[in-house]
Amino acid sequence: MTGEPVPVLRMLLREEHDVFVLRQRGREVAAALGMEQQDQVRVATALSEVGREVPRAEVTFAAATEPYPHLVIVLSSAAVGNHMLEGVRAAGRLMDEVRVEDERIVLTRRLPAQVDPERLEQAREELAASMPTTALDELSVQNRQLVTALEQVQAHRDELLQLNAELEETNKGVMALYTQLSEELEQTNQGVVALYAELDERSAQLRDANEAKSRFLANVSHELRAPVTAIIGLTRLLLDPRSESLTSEQTHQLELVQGSAADLLARVNDLLDLAKAESGRIEPNWGPVDLAAVFGQLRGTLRPLARPEVELAVDEPPAAGLVSDELLLTQILRNLLTNALKFTDRGTVGMGAWVDGERLYIAVADTGTGIPFAEQSRVFEEFHQVRGALQTGGTGLGLPYARRLATLLGGALTMVSEPGEGSTFTLSLPLRPAVPADGHDGEGPLPHVDRALVVDDDPAARHLLRQLLAGIADQVSEAADVRSGLAIAVRERPSVIFLDLRMPGGDGTLLLADLAALPEVAGIPVFVVTAADLSGFGPHELAHARSVVTKEDLTRRTVVDLVAGLGS
Repeated sequence: MTGEPVPVLRMLLREEHDVFVLRQRGREVAAALGMEQQDQVRVATALSEVGREVPRAEVTFAAATEPYPHLVIVLSSAAVGNHMLEGVRAAGRLMDEVRVEDERIVLTRRLPAQVDPERLEQAREELAASMPTTALDELSVQNRQLVTALEQVQAHRDELLQLNAELEETNKGVMALYTQLSEELEQTNQGVVALYAELDERSAQLRDANEAKSRFLANVSHELRAPVTAIIGLTRLLLDPRSESLTSEQTHQLELVQGSAADLLARVNDLLDLAKAESGRIEPNWGPVDLAAVFGQLRGTLRPLARPEVELAVDEPPAAGLVSDELLLTQILRNLLTNALKFTDRGTVGMGAWVDGERLYIAVADTGTGIPFAEQSRVFEEFHQVRGALQTGGTGLGLPYARRLATLLGGALTMVSEPGEGSTFTLSLPLRPAVPADGHDGEGPLPHVDRALVVDDDPAARHLLRQLLAGIADQVSEAADVRSGLAIAVRERPSVIFLDLRMPGGDGTLLLADLAALPEVAGIPVFVVTAADLSGFGPHELAHARSVVTKEDLTRRTVVDLVAGLGS
């Protein structure tokens, strides 16, 4: 068969009673082409409805394959017109399509399967051999079909009554279960409320304990500095050549006392620095940093600390145009280099820097003992010291303090280590600080929103945005995926949403579309913050975003400008 309809049967309507023959022929053609009984009745009834309005017409039954197998019935007559609305409307409810064209009516109905040429030829022979029946015979067939349909309706009605009874029983069980679950949920909620109250109390206790620890460290450090400094001064006087001469043993013992006191003073200073960092009393003094001078100073002051078998190699830094706190940066690098020299007995301790985009990276690498894998997750914990043959005391505060200072400068400190081969600590800093010391640019007050929602699967990215929103949003909620983000948005109605694009379980574009489709949250402004390549997204996918910002360009100034723009 080709794509064009292939005729199966043709007949003429001459008189009104020929409508019964048309009905019979329609049912027979439908049966010959494999239609079920219900579809046969549909075709026959539709033809009788249309045929009553076209007393004289040529009728063609055909089978077509494109775009799918279907029966095509065409009634051609000069009497066809727009006045046949009632019959056409009735037929339209029974057939897939009914069209009134110029002097013809076209009816179509989908066939259950393809009709091959052999089956089509057989259908033609059967239809040619069948003889039209009388109106009474066709009426009898129609009555039998009606009785069958009524029996089926009665059976469906009985089945529906049974299902309704079963549904009623099910509803009773569901209501009982709902009541039970409601009571259990109420009890659970009471427990959750109590748990949150206990957590709030514990949090307050932890804050108090942390503040007490900071005060303790600061007080103890201040109290110890005076006597330790006095001991160092007294031993220096006793060892002065102009003082009374001492025996070699006395000189050796005083040198031991002086060394121990100096070591103790260094520990006290570490405690004092940590206490300052924890209490937030350290404020960066922003300004241009001469990296070449910093690297030269560290190269000169730390070279004497290297063992004879260790080479200290400090490369010349690039001309980066860095704006930071030179003193705090020097402290971070001194801690890293001192640590590397302490745990390296042969080989090299090196420091180099490079610029990538808007960030400066400084790496301190050594060929020392390395850090065991079991210890690597704890190197930045306060008071934790890595065990090893080269461990020579210390407080375990150097690396935690260096990381706190790095964070204070808007950067990060990371570590990679291979046991027995060495370690590399990398400090990354923005070339220009995102926030001055007071957290704002001084040009008027900060913008304000009641609640912000951050949707990002990366915990570090959520933490950064939470910090950047400090002083701007009263509350910041977080979600790690699209579904949680939508639930929080509907429940809390935040004033603004910061949304990542690439996330497991669904792109951020899905959340944009869902928010736009819900009237209660459609008006919430959404800022897209992403590291993804935006060329993979169409304009319509980001049409509901207020603005799109790359994560590399995300700064405090950017967040302030975005939130401030909400009022305009």
